[in-house]
Amino acid sequence: MKRFFVLLLASATIISACSESKRYSRFSEYATVEIGKAETGLLDGISDNGKEVLNLYRFAAMEADKIYWKQAFGDKSAIDSLDNGIVKDYAMVNYGPWDRLTGKSFLRGYTWYMPKGARFYPELMSDEEFMAFDDPDKFSPYTLITRDDEGNLQTEWYHDAYAEHVKKICDYLRAAADITIVPSVRTYLLAKADALATDNYRDEEEKWLAMDNSRMDLVIGPTENKDDDRFGIKRSYSAYVVLKDVMLTERVSKFTEMVGQMQNMLPCKDEYKTFTPGEHSNLFVCDALYYAGEANAGIKDMAINLPFDDAVQAEYGTRTILMKNIIEAKFHHIVFPLGQLMLGDADRDLVDHDAFFWNVAFREMAHGLGVKNTLGGIGVSEALGNHAVAIEEAKALILGVFFTDQMIHEIETKDIVTGKNAFATFVAGVLRSSRFGNTGVVGQGNLICYNYLKEKGAIERHSNGCYTINWYVVKEVVEALAGELLSLQAEGDYKRAAEFVERYTEIDDDLEADRHNVRLELIPADIKFNFVW
Repeated sequence: MKRFFVLLLASATIISACSESKRYSRFSEYATVEIGKAETGLLDGISDNGKEVLNLYRFAAMEADKIYWKQAFGDKSAIDSLDNGIVKDYAMVNYGPWDRLTGKSFLRGYTWYMPKGARFYPELMSDEEFMAFDDPDKFSPYTLITRDDEGNLQTEWYHDAYAEHVKKICDYLRAAADITIVPSVRTYLLAKADALATDNYRDEEEKWLAMDNSRMDLVIGPTENKDDDRFGIKRSYSAYVVLKDVMLTERVSKFTEMVGQMQNMLPCKDEYKTFTPGEHSNLFVCDALYYAGEANAGIKDMAINLPFDDAVQAEYGTRTILMKNIIEAKFHHIVFPLGQLMLGDADRDLVDHDAFFWNVAFREMAHGLGVKNTLGGIGVSEALGNHAVAIEEAKALILGVFFTDQMIHEIETKDIVTGKNAFATFVAGVLRSSRFGNTGVVGQGNLICYNYLKEKGAIERHSNGCYTINWYVVKEVVEALAGELLSLQAEGDYKRAAEFVERYTEIDDDLEADRHNVRLELIPADIKFNFVW
């Protein structure tokens, strides 16, 4: 099953010598997954009225997708006009000519790397010019920075910049509000439409969290700031259309009642635990029907935790949505086969579907816990700037497996999964996600976990290319990394955070060999969707 490093180097040479047309063999690194298939019984029990609401949700999501193309790339017609079908399809997966796995361009005529900060900022704007720009709206997650006719910087609100698409989204949401029979859904949809039209989201976030009695959900708007790798401020448009699995949601939702206890369990100094999560957090298990915008670009989310507003999190809590069908697809297509390939004989049989599910679940819950403001009273995102998201990703990842293990021993999941299952599955997941490289925050977060665990002896790579887990120290190392990341957020020292991220996001020879080995075994890096609903 394993291949020697010499073969890997030879393979890398062959790949680098390929013609440009063959470079699109990377398209095979995405396994195709159908979602929204009615034949699976997914829509059973949904009335004709409900199906019409879902259709309106999808139409709204399509408009959000058009906005994201403008944020990530610009004029999509340049991609639509491509002659080569394979190249065009790969550009559609990546929402532009820059490979989301490598960060590099795969089309001639574009910058080698995706521009820093995507299209949220004007070309040739220096950091010094931005900082000298005297407009408090520049720090809003919902403004573009553009230039006026005289070349001076100015801010433009999303609802103005994307007015045509925003209006259509609002029309679809209000139409859905008119026909829904669930009062809380109607209240949320009308509030969301008002929020999109004004870029003021506080009221709709509260109403969204209160909407907990519907099988259908639409998460839409500017949410994640992953694409702003320049200042970590601006949020990208995305959309998720999902259907709740009522029985499984009831089974797992009990853990949201323990968020206060989980906050107190954090492996860090007590002075870092001052944030009090809202008591109304909830956790839904859903099947995804449709992804659009940032959610559909490159690496697909298995779960989300929203809202990001710290004040809303403190007063009301957060909602974690676990995408059951996406988690299952990634486990079976990627995590399980990679675990069989990369883990040693004593550990590979511990890779477990339920452990993967719980690691993901607690990872997302961890986003709503921890440190929200530095000890100096500044928001973590403001203090750590462009490194804040990578550190937050790593924090959530490591706390995910930490909480899975703690809940196994402290609560009542012993019949579901063991601590060894959780750690072995986590290692397989980190090895899988380290393939995303170090140009994006998801890859950076996983690389931080990989390099730290390896440096501290929690995992060891052997000459045959397999990893073993040091069961004597792995729990201690996991807690140490969690504590270090929480400390970075609480102390808010930008220089220290930058040095930490730089140190632990390097790709060493071992990992580079692993990445080639996995490609030779034809294990995909992620999934792409075939929407059949």
